[in-house]
Amino acid sequence: MFDFVRTVLESSPLLALFIAIATGYALGQVTLAGVSLGAGAVLFTGLLIGAIAPKSAPPGLVGTIGLVMFVYGVGVQYGPQFFASLRGPGLKYIGLATIAVVASLFVAIIVSKPLGVSLATAAGLFAGSGTSTPTLQAALVAAGNQDPAIGYSVTYPFGVIGPIILMTMMAGILKPKLAAPAKNIRVAELTLGENAEGRTLRELSGDMPSDVKIVAMRQNHANAPPDEQATMHEGDALLVVGRPSSINQAKASLGEEEVGRISRDRTNYDVTRVYVSRATFVGKAIREIALPDFTVVISHVRRGDAELLAVPDLTLEYGDRLVLMVPSGRQEDVRRHFGDSMKGNAELSFVSIGVGIALGLLLGMIPIPLPGGASFSLGVAGGPLVMALILGQLGRSGPIGWRIPVVANLVLRNLGLSVFIGCVAIGAGAPFVATVASNGVHILLGGAAVLLTLVLIVLVGGHLLKIPFDDLLGICAGSTGNPAILASAGRLAPTERPDIGYAICFPSVTIVKIIAVQVLLS
Repeated sequence: MFDFVRTVLESSPLLALFIAIATGYALGQVTLAGVSLGAGAVLFTGLLIGAIAPKSAPPGLVGTIGLVMFVYGVGVQYGPQFFASLRGPGLKYIGLATIAVVASLFVAIIVSKPLGVSLATAAGLFAGSGTSTPTLQAALVAAGNQDPAIGYSVTYPFGVIGPIILMTMMAGILKPKLAAPAKNIRVAELTLGENAEGRTLRELSGDMPSDVKIVAMRQNHANAPPDEQATMHEGDALLVVGRPSSINQAKASLGEEEVGRISRDRTNYDVTRVYVSRATFVGKAIREIALPDFTVVISHVRRGDAELLAVPDLTLEYGDRLVLMVPSGRQEDVRRHFGDSMKGNAELSFVSIGVGIALGLLLGMIPIPLPGGASFSLGVAGGPLVMALILGQLGRSGPIGWRIPVVANLVLRNLGLSVFIGCVAIGAGAPFVATVASNGVHILLGGAAVLLTLVLIVLVGGHLLKIPFDDLLGICAGSTGNPAILASAGRLAPTERPDIGYAICFPSVTIVKIIAVQVLLS
């Protein structure tokens, strides 16, 4: 039976790969003490398959394609946050993470000699403790053998579980008080006071902050679209949307908030939500799009988990969900106008993806000189990542939209990550068994030392630098990189800050790791 299974797997490497992915994801859903491995569990099922059937590893190009899909999706999604961080505290966060990463690499080099392993295996310890698949790919290429994959597979469990345990311990020790998650958009119903008596809606609008938008008004017990020429009176009401701080300013100057004053009456004017799924609207600013032949007011736009004010210059993308005020009974007309298909969440422009990845691969081929005559390149991981960050920041170049809807992006990234990990693990299965059997305990201890160096420098150093705790968890997650760590950070600090810290640090630290292993192995 064993020989039959091995023969089947070795005769079809793709079968072996997708069995590793399927069983790995099933295993990754198992939670122990609140910790699950997610896509990382594919590593272990792949190792098992590789140990059973050593010749079942898919061609290397398959794994490389998966890696490129993963890093490109990450870069495109986090490009705007990455560049925005360079103008704020992000440089300090990136500096802390970089120091921790470089220190952990030195520890990997130091422990390699007493462990009796090659520098290539030490590079794998470094990549595995940081759960960085792009770094592993760079190490594999630089080493020209499977030694990095062996070190990676041995230390990867520490790289996932260790940061989660240490972050949980720190939260228990510090018991931080966290502010409630901030909303970037708020909707409010304001009842006008006596200072609004006899003034036009246009005059009242001029007194509000520029980022507050009036989307409906209520007069004579009826809701209606905003009319700039309408004369307002004390007791009338406005439905407004904007940043929370700006809404508070508007409320202070106009009147008091009265929840339900407008929203309870849907007789004449109602709210509806539609997906943008027609190509004619994608890539156009809100001021440029054609609206139906009846009054429609776009209140705000939901893009992924973010809500954006519908300013005239906002460019619409596939999968955007518009929040609109429309005359009652015309909701179906509005849905037909914009498409309102959830397929917009899965729309991929393979032109933009193909061009973007091709540019990234070309960038990765450019040699970058180092002192002493040596050189390195960003390679098939770093090149697409850097290019994707730039394109994600640009958003659009003429007719080409670079960004990918969040849902489609997650599918692209997770599939790519699973394919890459599965390919690497199957190829390293047999050498992994041999290495662990000979000196596995020592390698495990070495990997633990590398990981502790990375995580403790971030957590302790960040605390001494008085970095807010929820930001610090995001830096830790970005420094290590595994999505399971970010998910745990979100549970410990239920604000939006861990996600932002991750977005700031993950791309830059990944590039540092890629360069570091290439310099080490050169």
